[in-house]
Amino acid sequence: MKKHEPTIYITGDTHGDITRFKKCKQLRKGDFLIICGDFGFIWDSCGYKKEKRLLKRLGKRKYHILFVDGIHENFAELNSYPEEEWNGGRTRRISGNLRYLIRGEVFTLGGKTVFAFGGGGDAGQLDGQSDSEEKASGHPEIPKDADYRNGLRTLAKHGGMVDYIVSHEAPSKIAELLELPNSGKSRPSAYLDILGESCTFERWFFGYHHINRVVPSKYYALFDRVMRADEKIVQNS
Repeated sequence: MKKHEPTIYITGDTHGDITRFKKCKQLRKGDFLIICGDFGFIWDSCGYKKEKRLLKRLGKRKYHILFVDGIHENFAELNSYPEEEWNGGRTRRISGNLRYLIRGEVFTLGGKTVFAFGGGGDAGQLDGQSDSEEKASGHPEIPKDADYRNGLRTLAKHGGMVDYIVSHEAPSKIAELLELPNSGKSRPSAYLDILGESCTFERWFFGYHHINRVVPSKYYALFDRVMRADEKIVQNS
């Protein structure tokens, strides 16, 4: 029998919706499911024990559940988990096979390299002000200068080449091109523009806009769809 090669699957924001995992029946032992931000299962300090039990259940799945952070996370709780080196990059291990992928890290998964960059600038929370470092210090969802530098440094170590990029926000030029909901240039999305122009990649996945759409042929907006990272796409769905 031919040995199963681990496969990468991607989906959009889960927001604590456990039913999303009903769409993951095709995932096999050792596969990877990457969530493009707003994981939402680390949230309820009032229901702490119930939440911990659910996280433990997710960590016991036969496949790996990995996520970048979005703009709606309990960052104090998320950052309390221990940092751990895993598959080439830094993570926070939540439970078993469940991990948070730290901003600006590159991971080798099933023979593919994946650059992870979560977080984003929420114009609503910022009251229309710029995403400055001063503002970012009070809004943990906004990447800090250290995150930006780490991303550039890590990509340079990989020769500016990765197979996949997974972020929460889209590069601003892609969001504007599609006239996506909640579009608007922020410092994080402008940084993602720079990454898109300065590195080589096969595909880029993002979840912030809550829509399933393809920008032929490299950019993928995902919400409730679960897709193989290498899936052949004929047209938008």
